[in-house]
Amino acid sequence: MTYKELQLALAVFGIEDRASLRQIKSRHRELVKRHHPDLGAPADSEEMRKVNAAYRVLLDYLSDYRFSFAEEEFYEQNPDERLRRQYFDDPLWGGSG
Repeated sequence: MTYKELQLALAVFGIEDRASLRQIKSRHRELVKRHHPDLGAPADSEEMRKVNAAYRVLLDYLSDYRFSFAEEEFYEQNPDERLRRQYFDDPLWGGSG
């Protein structure tokens, strides 16, 4: 897979730089409902082929992705926890200080 192929798959799905696996799967279901001939879409299955090809590219990319379990990445992915860590003990914000 090339970066260009990944970008094309993201464009088919209408995804920007960040998305969760849940969001990708949800978007795939939406696109299938919109383009599947059995669900009322026109008989032209070219759009359905594009959606399925893009989905395979995204899943391939995710299957090889190296996830980071570093603390800074955890707080990047969980901004509520980052704020809690930052202000939890601060007396001004209700901490025991």
